[in-house]
Amino acid sequence: MNKNITSQLMDWHRHENLREMPWKGEKDPYKIWLSEVILQQTRVEQGTTYYERFITHFPTIKDLAKASDEVVFKLWEGLGYYNRCKNLLTTARFIANELNGIFPSEYDSIISLKGIGPYTAAAIASFAFNQPYAVVDGNVFRVLARLFAIDTAIDSTSGKQQFTLLAKDVLDKKNPGLFNQAIMDFGATVCRPMNPKCSTCPLQTSCVGFELGLVNKLPVKEKVLLKKNRWFYYFILQYNDSILIEKRTGKDIWENLHEFYLLEASEQLHWDNPSIQNWLQEQLGIGKAELISISPLQHQQLTHQLIKGQFIKVEIYSIPVQLQKHQWLPIKDISRLAFPKFINQYLFWV
Repeated sequence: MNKNITSQLMDWHRHENLREMPWKGEKDPYKIWLSEVILQQTRVEQGTTYYERFITHFPTIKDLAKASDEVVFKLWEGLGYYNRCKNLLTTARFIANELNGIFPSEYDSIISLKGIGPYTAAAIASFAFNQPYAVVDGNVFRVLARLFAIDTAIDSTSGKQQFTLLAKDVLDKKNPGLFNQAIMDFGATVCRPMNPKCSTCPLQTSCVGFELGLVNKLPVKEKVLLKKNRWFYYFILQYNDSILIEKRTGKDIWENLHEFYLLEASEQLHWDNPSIQNWLQEQLGIGKAELISISPLQHQQLTHQLIKGQFIKVEIYSIPVQLQKHQWLPIKDISRLAFPKFINQYLFWV
């Protein structure tokens, strides 16, 4: 399966990947390093402007090393996390003065540089020098978690180890730079955090997460409790006289209580019949459904976070393969289960 996924991602990259970035395909380790440092805490859209500005002012690492702190910090202004900029200057001057301006070409030497961790070192080693090191960023975590239906928290120590090993396993050893670019771009454009393009995904038949109807629940994060505002959209899927019910597990609110099929979003979503039908088809393979109701906006204030969301009730005429292993409970038995207050508030008024 892993080899198949590798070849599918490479085929997608060669024939369908249209994502453009100014550093894409770059072989100069200095420019690759600069782009990675800028993007560590910055969206690509914002980072692109800064990258182009830096390259214009400092075309080479020696040019950057010669610049005064004041000039460089002024160019960095607005990006925040100024330690990144300090490390950038320190490393640029070390390479210019101690290494005659030549960027190290081996992974172990690259990672020993100030401010460069495993992710950035792997990116430089693979993109610039075609060395077989897997880049594991948020996009890669998400793609792998969904493809293999892994529910280990990606921000846990065991999760980081598990995903790093898996990333190494699926890596195209002959073309590591191309593959790393492929899987990151795939995560950014197809296997997106919200509304992934599952119905047209070229890896759909290889995706265990899609097969089990878990795409929108992966990847899992341990530190979800740090969020102050969360948006919960519950899909009440009714088939004949049964409704899909799930039990909450993991270290999160409402552990061991029951709920309907949940889509958690990072922001408010606006639903209507077309968007609901599209989402059901795209994410769960439900081709035909009748929208029964969309609830008003609900909310519940917890100690450290505010839960907001809605309940979307639909009737479906067949259970898709992705949801056949889920629990379908007769409507008459639902009252026996324990639900969180957020759901009970809704059930009380229905």
